[in-house]
Amino acid sequence: MKSIELRNFKGNISKIYNKYGIVVILVGLLVICSIVSPVFMSKANIINLLSQIAVVTIIACGETMLLISGQVDLSGGSVVALTGCMCLGTFKSLVFQSGWGDIPAGLVAIAIAMGIGVVIHLLSGLIVTTFKAPAFIVTLAMMQAARGVVYLYTGAQPIFDVGNISILGQGRIGNLIPYSVLIMIGIIMITWVILKKMRLGRHIYASGGNAEAARASGVNVNRTIIETFMIHGAFIGLAGMLFMARLNSGQPAEAVGLEFSAITAAIIGGTSLNGGVGTVLGTVVGSIIIGVIGNILILKTVQAYIQMIITGVLIMIAVILDIRTKSKKR
Repeated sequence: MKSIELRNFKGNISKIYNKYGIVVILVGLLVICSIVSPVFMSKANIINLLSQIAVVTIIACGETMLLISGQVDLSGGSVVALTGCMCLGTFKSLVFQSGWGDIPAGLVAIAIAMGIGVVIHLLSGLIVTTFKAPAFIVTLAMMQAARGVVYLYTGAQPIFDVGNISILGQGRIGNLIPYSVLIMIGIIMITWVILKKMRLGRHIYASGGNAEAARASGVNVNRTIIETFMIHGAFIGLAGMLFMARLNSGQPAEAVGLEFSAITAAIIGGTSLNGGVGTVLGTVVGSIIIGVIGNILILKTVQAYIQMIITGVLIMIAVILDIRTKSKKR
C-alpha cells in the first residue's frame, strides 16, 4: 500500500515538474542572482533586462511556431541585420532627403522591414515545401545570402545619423516602460492567439505532430508551413528594426547568433525540436532565463568569451532536455 502511495506521489511530483518545472527554475535563478548581486533586482536593472530580451523574445515567438510545425529557421540573425539596416536606411532617406515627417517615414520603413522579412521567409517556405528540402539547410543557405545582401546594401559600412527612429529602440513611456517591451508583449499576445485561438494554430500543431495524419484530416500542411514561415518573417522584420534602433545605427555585421538564442529559449521553454509540442508562454520563460543569465554575467563583469561558452553549454543542455523529455513520453 505504501509503495503504491509512494509511486503515486512520485508520479504527481513528476507531473508538476513537467508542467511548472521551468517556472521553478526561473524563480530559483532569480533568487540566486539577487543574492549574488544586490543591483540585480533594482528597478533600473529589471527594466534594462526586459529591454535586452525584447528582440530575442520576438524572434523566439516566430521560432516557436516554426518548431511546433516541425521546421526551424537558422537565418534569423542575418535577416535581422538586413531588415534592420534597410529599415534605418529607408527612414534616413525619407526624412533627410525626401523631407517626410518622422511618423509616415517610420511607418513606411517598418513596413518595408517586415515585408522583406516576409518575402525572405516565404521563399524559404516555398523551397522547403516544394522540393521537400530540410529547413535546416534551406535557412542556413538563406543566412549566408541575407548577410551578403546587407553587406552589399550598406557597402559593408555602418549607417549613422539615422534620426528619431532610434526612439523605438531606446525610448520609454513615462520614462519607465521601454517601447521595445510593449512591442514584445504585443507579439507574445499575437503568437498566443494564433496558437490557442485560431485554426492556423491547430494546423501548426497537427502538421508538426504528424504531418501524414494532418493531411488525412484535411489540413493543408504545405500551406500551413509557408504561412508560419511568413509570420515568422514579419516578426523578424520588426525585431530587426528594434535591434538597430536600439544601437542607433545600422550595423551590417551585428545580430550574429540571435537565431540560436531564440531556438534555445524555445527549447528551454518546452518546445520540441521534433515538432508538435510547445507554448509561447514557455518560450517567454525560456527567454527570460537566458536573459537573466546573461544579465548577471554582465553585472559580475564576466569576460565575453566565457559568456559565449556558457551560451553554448545552454544550447547543449536545451537539446538534451528535449531528447530526454521525448524518450520519457514514448
